[in-house]
Amino acid sequence: MSRRSLHNPAPDAAGLRARLDRARAAAAAAGTDALLIAPGSDLRYLIGQAGGSFERLTTLVIPADGVPALVLPKLEAPGYADVPADELGIEIVTWVDGDNAYELVADRLGKPGRVAVSDFTPALHVLAFRGALGDAEQTLAGPIVRELRMRKDAAEIQALRDAGAAIDRVHARVHEWLRPGRTEAEVGADITAAIVEEGHTHADFVIVGSGPNGASPHHDVSERVIERGDVVVVDIGGPIAEGYNSDSTRTYAVGEPRDADVAETYAVLQRAQRAAVEAVRPGATAESIDAAARDIIAEAGYGEFFIHRTGHGIGLDVHEEPYIIKGNALPLEPGMAFSVEPGIYQPGRWGARIEDIVVVTEDGVESVNQRPHDLIVLDA
Repeated sequence: MSRRSLHNPAPDAAGLRARLDRARAAAAAAGTDALLIAPGSDLRYLIGQAGGSFERLTTLVIPADGVPALVLPKLEAPGYADVPADELGIEIVTWVDGDNAYELVADRLGKPGRVAVSDFTPALHVLAFRGALGDAEQTLAGPIVRELRMRKDAAEIQALRDAGAAIDRVHARVHEWLRPGRTEAEVGADITAAIVEEGHTHADFVIVGSGPNGASPHHDVSERVIERGDVVVVDIGGPIAEGYNSDSTRTYAVGEPRDADVAETYAVLQRAQRAAVEAVRPGATAESIDAAARDIIAEAGYGEFFIHRTGHGIGLDVHEEPYIIKGNALPLEPGMAFSVEPGIYQPGRWGARIEDIVVVTEDGVESVNQRPHDLIVLDA
């Protein structure tokens, strides 16, 4: 039982039906006869339930012209009992062992010229569709579906706010656990429990990168014993009940940092992260936000130590479109949500990162994370 329960209603049937209608229209606009949506976050976005992917085929068939159908094994049907099929205007089509589920899908589609398959559909299903659908061209559904998912509606934005507030409460408690003599793994275990206590369904990731481990952006936790003077990167997140994710990084020091250059270097990082957030507005490009952070870091002489993109989209997946990276000329629009997380990583010494999730508003930007951006120096 969490200390604080964060609960928003799931999208109502009308909202889900509108998403299905937009998906059908997007498929038609892309010259695609049907979308084949596998269990996962795309399915949850469209019908309110993610389901599970197994060797038996489950797929949501969305024809550009026609009635959508959820095709699934009869033995899996009870798991989808809460899907309001009638209100969504979809048929539930079940099959049993011995039936050819791929031919069942093919029969519903007639002779399509082009179908788009979910990006993370298992290869065993993709190849079976190739045989059942004859000469139909198979493409990825991601480019179509991501155009819908990139622009969050009001309920999604509120869920991201709630997730952000939940992870902020965890960061506010890090001082309870981060101290000399403890291992990264011990601190990580306490943080993992707190992520659930503060309103998430589970912890999706916990990074506690102390000392030289902080210079590895995707470090996890280890048996390294935290020492007085360490700089520690804490990057944590997970989903709340509605499926939307948090992701926030703050950098801590266990007592005064032992390295003399920490304060000066960290000040550069603060300026870079602040400049990138302030650059977010409708019409700005994704790559311009990356440049706003990267240019400051490079001009200060740390460019070689900023080794990843400035941000990634977030929602039902921790990493989704849009990606805030050089070469992405996508103009930002209201409702787009993504991280702003520049970092400076000095191999063998220490690293630092500051990360907030932001949402593009009608006239600017809103951050869903409110914790201070200063280097947080803990008593040691």
